Amino acid sequence: MSDHRNKRGGQDREHINTSEGYELNYWTRQLGCTEQQLRAAITVVGPQVERVRVYLGDKRQDSNGTLACA
Repeated sequence: MSDHRNKRGGQDREHINTSEGYELNYWTRQLGCTEQQLRAAITVVGPQVERVRVYLGDKRQDSNGTLACA
């Protein structure tokens, strides 16, 4: 299934697609980082969300895989 431009979140919640603006917006908000920080992390560890989380030091994830309120 292709990405839907009207969707707010990422199509594939395990990978970050930097070609889609709405995904960049979603993941920068979720991870609490800038677009530049997100792109740098992806360059180092790849587009897998869990690897990017670890690289950015995001420890706010709860057991359901969603972010807990800060």
